[in-house]
Amino acid sequence: MNAVVVIPTYNEAGHIESLISQILNFQPKINILIVDDNSPDGTGRIVDGLSKKSDRIKILHRPKKLGFGKAYLEGLCYALSQSPPYDKVIQMDADFSHHPKYLNALLEATEDKDIAIGSRYIAGGRIPDWELCRRALSRLANIYVYFWLRLKVKDCTGGFRCFRREVLDKIGLTTIKSNGYFFQIEVLERCLRLGCSFKEVPITFTERKEGKTKLRLSDIWEAFCGVLLLHFG
Repeated sequence: MNAVVVIPTYNEAGHIESLISQILNFQPKINILIVDDNSPDGTGRIVDGLSKKSDRIKILHRPKKLGFGKAYLEGLCYALSQSPPYDKVIQMDADFSHHPKYLNALLEATEDKDIAIGSRYIAGGRIPDWELCRRALSRLANIYVYFWLRLKVKDCTGGFRCFRREVLDKIGLTTIKSNGYFFQIEVLERCLRLGCSFKEVPITFTERKEGKTKLRLSDIWEAFCGVLLLHFG
């Protein structure tokens, strides 16, 4: 298996080295691609140093903060361009809300499925430390997505996923327009519209312990309008 984990970063210097270490501890043969938006705290410089010690660690430097969705898009496109090709591509957050211990379950699920989704909303999935308003917003977002798009996935908005390479090859990544967290919904909708199979894997989602959540009102608005555009488009 030749797999890569794509991780967007912005000001993650306090824990990025620990995250990379734990990923390699749980999956010693996996590759890691960091997509850094010129973090002022020096996240990119830390990863540069780590990449000199291991050829499994790579980094893409972007000139400034250009959007979460675009960071993922650039990382996924880079992963698809490599030779020899990666068999599987994983996306995860940099703040330990997605724990590396679930990587093996995601990889195993894609042995017979096209996509594995780390899910907070199936049996065994948990979000132990979210406030009620954040929990309600997430639930409502998933209900909204199901109402308009009829995606048969319990957790459509989560970002801990594993894709078989051929899935990403055929969905037209370069034509994706979303810039924020709507990227997760848009990619999933394209995959399922093309008949890709999926499995949800239960995870415990932990709120970040350092810094602040990067979810903005503009991301919520983009997702609200984007779902309608997918439905009526």
